[in-house]
Amino acid sequence: MEEIKRIGRELKHAGAIVDFFSDSMEMPDGNVVQWDLIHHRKGAAAVIPVMPDGKILMVRQFRNALDRITLEIPAGARDGSNEDTAVCAARELEEETGYKAGRITYLLSLRPTVAYCDEFIDVYLAEDITAGQKHPDEYEFIEIEMHDLDELVERIYRGEIQDGKTVAAILALKCRQDVKSIQ
Repeated sequence: MEEIKRIGRELKHAGAIVDFFSDSMEMPDGNVVQWDLIHHRKGAAAVIPVMPDGKILMVRQFRNALDRITLEIPAGARDGSNEDTAVCAARELEEETGYKAGRITYLLSLRPTVAYCDEFIDVYLAEDITAGQKHPDEYEFIEIEMHDLDELVERIYRGEIQDGKTVAAILALKCRQDVKSIQ
C-alpha cells in the first residue's frame, strides 16, 4: 500500500474526555484531504464479572449517544493516562456494581472505532467476586443485573446487545469456555 502522510492537525474542540481534530492528509496521488480524528485522552478498561454461580454481572444505564438505556459490562475511563488498566477495571467494577474481584485476568484489547477515534479499551475477566461498596459517579444511574452467558450470547445475535466492548467480552468468554470444555 502506498504511503499516506499527515501534514497538519488542527484542534477543533477540546472536550472533557475527548478532543476533536481535523487532520490534513496527503494521499499517494498528491491530493490533500481532511480527515476527522477523535482523540480519547485516557483510554479505558472494562470488566466481565463472573459470579460464583457462573452468572455474568451486567449494568444497565442510559447512554446519551444512543438516547436509550443499554445493557453492558462495567467499564470506564482511566483516572490518568498512566493508570494500569487492571486497576481501572477493578475500580470500575466496584464503583458501578458494589462488587470486588478477588482475581482480575486480562482477556483482550479493543480499538472500538478505528476509522475516526484512537480510543483503546482493555477488557478483563473478574472472578472470585465478593460484596464491596457501590459508589457510582454523580452522573451515573446504574442498575445491576445477573445473566447466564448463553442468554447474553443470544441477546447479541438478536441485536439486543450492541455495545462493542460488551459484545467482544461476552463472545471472548464464551469462546474461552468452549475451548476449556473441549480440553
